[in-house]
Amino acid sequence: MKAVLTLIFIIFLGTAAMAQTPSKETKVETKTATVVLNVKIEKSETQVVRLYMFKNFRVKKELNFKTKRDGAKLA
Repeated sequence: MKAVLTLIFIIFLGTAAMAQTPSKETKVETKTATVVLNVKIEKSETQVVRLYMFKNFRVKKELNFKTKRDGAKLA
């Protein structure tokens, strides 16, 4: 109980001290700048894209490898 009251007292003193410090609002001047975009789009060669039914198909396929020790052990 003493620890809880001490903690509440410390929090109360901290918030009271923070409430007494004045906060200064500073105004900032804004500057506007013009941006010119020179974008040239070049047509590239058409490529074939494969669509897989499952997400991360390539990753799962590569992680599904077999080693010599994967086989069942016979007693």
